[in-house]
Amino acid sequence: MNKKTSYIKIMCVLVIMALVVGCTALTRRDRDSVPEKETREGRPLGTKRPSTQKDPGDSTRQQASKKPSLPKALEASEGQEPSLKVFINEENRVEEMKLEDYIKNVVAGEIKNDWPDEAIKAQAIIARTFVLNFIDEKGQSKYGKAHVSTDVEEAQAWNPEAVNEKIQKAVQDTRGLVMVYDGKFAQGWFHSNAAGKTATAKEGLNYKKENPPYIKMVDSPDDSTEIPDDEASWEYRASKAKVLEALKSMGKSLKDINSVSIGQKGESGRAVTLSFDGTEVSAPDFRIAIGSTEMKSTLLDAVELQGDQVVFKGRGYGHGVGMSQWGAYKMAKEGKKAGDIIAHYFQGVTIEKMWD
Repeated sequence: MNKKTSYIKIMCVLVIMALVVGCTALTRRDRDSVPEKETREGRPLGTKRPSTQKDPGDSTRQQASKKPSLPKALEASEGQEPSLKVFINEENRVEEMKLEDYIKNVVAGEIKNDWPDEAIKAQAIIARTFVLNFIDEKGQSKYGKAHVSTDVEEAQAWNPEAVNEKIQKAVQDTRGLVMVYDGKFAQGWFHSNAAGKTATAKEGLNYKKENPPYIKMVDSPDDSTEIPDDEASWEYRASKAKVLEALKSMGKSLKDINSVSIGQKGESGRAVTLSFDGTEVSAPDFRIAIGSTEMKSTLLDAVELQGDQVVFKGRGYGHGVGMSQWGAYKMAKEGKKAGDIIAHYFQGVTIEKMWD
């Protein structure tokens, strides 16, 4: 009887062990074979599902997925589209409007309304990010009690007359979407033509703060045959008097200019400093002082004196930081989505939906 009881006990233990091992294997097999839910929430549209394998940048991406709060100055409920008080410079008045209506007018002012849809969508995401970051950092416009103005020198361009169906659809398709990094709105920098390589913020803008980690020098496909000739390669002749005036506005008073040269260069090849008779000045700041539509970029091939003129020869148009619009144009033409474009120019950011 005792032998029989012992035999039964041993058999029970063996059966229980087999069941435990089998369940464990089944559970592991199920967990490994079930794919992660496909979702675009919390990362750029059009990108592949990220690998679950850890790497040195994994913690950064986790931080980047945090959604920021809406700026306090908007006094808006989280998850709902806020209203903006916009100072209309052309009419010297403040108008209150929904933020998406403001974005339509801005996008129409900043990019051509007959361009590829995905390039316009990328511009819409950047424009929306720009205004929220502007209000988050500054609180309000310098004009009265408005949140932002239509003054392009303060914020973004504005052209309600250019809003068409393509603009409206691009804004609607990206409704509420913004670029986020480390739980904050990213800097929505963009320019017309990087001439092949973008710049860091310090290089292209003389940015005083630490260079944002998502702004890196990247190759930019600015080689469309539709780019205006005077953007691909340009020459600007300025009189000595105008150069001296620009230098004076920067706090550098010179009596005359007898020599001029490119000083330091950045990673992308852009001039970081310029030298006038041995006096070095910031090249990005000088470009603004003398006129950014005349001296179109700091990607200079030569600077020289010719009689009473200073001649600047360069390539591209704009500060070179963030998204190149002509680069976005080419990428969209090649079938890239808005999220692909943004992920290329703003590396490591995610795209978050702030409201439905």
